[in-house]
Amino acid sequence: MDRTRVVVRCAECRFEATHDRLRTARETLADHEAETGHAVDWRIESLAPGVERAGEDAGVCGRPTCADSDSPLIDPDVPDR
Repeated sequence: MDRTRVVVRCAECRFEATHDRLRTARETLADHEAETGHAVDWRIESLAPGVERAGEDAGVCGRPTCADSDSPLIDPDVPDR
């Protein structure tokens, strides 16, 4: 099974870290920026299959008109924004 892989890399120094969870990647990014004032970049290299499916079913923008209305992951009772 593929897993989430997120790379956090600083453009201003040699800092780099790889994480298997988005949460820990965001925490690392925020910590490094707070400690150094550097601009940190991050890239999601891969996601767990369930996360990819949820993203595909929601559509790129997440708007109801872009979503897969037949997906069991989309709640048809959620009002449009």
